Amino acid sequence: MNRRLALAAAALLAAAAAGAAPPPAAERLLAQWRTAGPFSAERGAALWRRTFPGPDGRPRACTSCHGDDLTRPGRHVRTGERIDPMAPSANPERLTDAGKIGKWLHRNCRWVLGRVCTAREKGDLVTFLSRQ
Repeated sequence: MNRRLALAAAALLAAAAAGAAPPPAAERLLAQWRTAGPFSAERGAALWRRTFPGPDGRPRACTSCHGDDLTRPGRHVRTGERIDPMAPSANPERLTDAGKIGKWLHRNCRWVLGRVCTAREKGDLVTFLSRQ
């Protein structure tokens, strides 16, 4: 964890020293996870659509709540609560808050996959989502 924070801090300091604005939240997180290897939007899309068995035996996928068209709202399967579109092209608020990205990846990876996502999986998912 300390190495990730150091990498993120170094990236921010380098950007500030060059006179550039800090990178967006998604880029900061990708920089933290970069040691997991190059990220792939294709792997992210495959993970997004892949189904995993839930504890009740029913299949779960990211698409269970968010749907196949990320430019459209989704709906939580248990609560029925509306979920704003995941695509940044349709919802400019997406991927702008590193804390929210981390919180929701942690929560949703545990719900869908039954475990915490690896750094590579997180990077692949954020790369995929950022291109929507």
